[in-house]
Amino acid sequence: MERKKAIVIGAGFSGIAAATSLAVEGFDVTVLEKNSTPGGRARYFEEEGHVFDMGPSWYWMPDVFDRYFERFGAKTADYYDLKRLDPSYSVFFGQQDRMDIPAKLEALCELFESYEQGSGARLKEFLKQAAYKYEVGINDLVYKPGRSITEFMSPSLLLDMLRMDIFQSFHKHIRKFFSNEKLLKLMEFPILFLGATPQNTPALYSLMNYADISLGTWYPMGGMFKIVEGMVSLAKKNGVNFLYDHAVSGYQMEGNRIVSVQTSKGSYDADIVIGGADYHHMETKLLPKEFQSYSKGYWDSRVMAPSSLLFYLGLNKKLEGVSHHMLFFDEDFGKHAEEIYEKPQWPTKPLFYASVPSVTDPSVAPEGKDTMFVLIPTAPGLEDSEEVREKYFDVVMDRFERLTGNTVRDAITIKRTYAHRDFVQDYNAFKGNAYGLANTLRQTAILKPSLKSKKVSNLYYTGQLTTPGPGVPPSLISGQVVAKEVQKAFNTTK
Repeated sequence: MERKKAIVIGAGFSGIAAATSLAVEGFDVTVLEKNSTPGGRARYFEEEGHVFDMGPSWYWMPDVFDRYFERFGAKTADYYDLKRLDPSYSVFFGQQDRMDIPAKLEALCELFESYEQGSGARLKEFLKQAAYKYEVGINDLVYKPGRSITEFMSPSLLLDMLRMDIFQSFHKHIRKFFSNEKLLKLMEFPILFLGATPQNTPALYSLMNYADISLGTWYPMGGMFKIVEGMVSLAKKNGVNFLYDHAVSGYQMEGNRIVSVQTSKGSYDADIVIGGADYHHMETKLLPKEFQSYSKGYWDSRVMAPSSLLFYLGLNKKLEGVSHHMLFFDEDFGKHAEEIYEKPQWPTKPLFYASVPSVTDPSVAPEGKDTMFVLIPTAPGLEDSEEVREKYFDVVMDRFERLTGNTVRDAITIKRTYAHRDFVQDYNAFKGNAYGLANTLRQTAILKPSLKSKKVSNLYYTGQLTTPGPGVPPSLISGQVVAKEVQKAFNTTK
């Protein structure tokens, strides 16, 4: 029997995961990638011995990665070496006001106690609840395709969803345990940087705190791109074909089916198409209007997770007293959140994140030098210019230098910037988004854009704009979920 041909658009985490999952089920799989290398937002570049991960830099939820590789008879250790960071990261609240987050729970409880009496015990209770949410959420809910309310109708699952506070905001939930403003900022940061405001995010997402504190912050030696290299190697081992510099330009349709995918370098026959690139772009730019599932008004009403202004810096010296991951919360947390989600604009006084991976990994910088990465979360859809980028570079460098006691600008030998228009150019990103859709209650599970086209019978979607949502582990899961849906359809129709 001739194998079914599956075309996957995009070689990001979700696309590679979908491709590999289909290949092991007997599909003939080709991945078409617009850029010259795989990884999507997790690409990298190297310059003068400095290695820069261009996107994701936090390795959380190691169990999701372990489960992915084990599914194909492999281990993460076959492809990269993980190191748990201690401190996990550092938070700067002001001059001489720094919090180093220890990897061990007992040490973290002692740290919490130093800020708020009784908070150590409450942290353990909070994490106990969050562990349950993680177990059910990550091992069950996020692996559901979100195509029908009936997926969630079992009595046990409905009870689980109530226990997981899905209808309560994270903002209210976290204040049942802590009142100290610094502890609240610490616990809310994964929500702000990766999803939405704590007020609009279900308390279910305390599972992110469990991932952070209990499962730990890790780093793949050599950089995050090592994960991509491992996934591509595993995919090829299972027969996946990768074609780079193949920007998809459209489809050839027969009725309501795609029969071939057109690219800048040729046409490829398809029985199944999985879109792992930007969902909005593939819907509105590649499909005729009559085959689009969602209107312009629908897309314009979506609440997007942040975009980012990024700086990649190569330094001719080593910085002193810095951590691998650093969060700078010395300005108004709520104000910045408002300027991302409620009144979109360039932030007045931005929060920001800085990473110096060469603290952990000497291989990513020449000897005696550091490689540095700075990120400012911003509203999507903003106009960005070189003048705006330079303005914010000076703003964050002034604060970084003052709060850490290091000079940076006099040591820069490499500097690149990346923001909205680059996300659009490289990834066709809707509104220049960096992370996808915000994880609000109204954009959860069946309320996200569907992973199956409503009007094209053999078109599916995967990645950060569909189920289960933004982030690297959810993208890995998304690829596996959509592949399972394709396999079910194939088994039904063959």
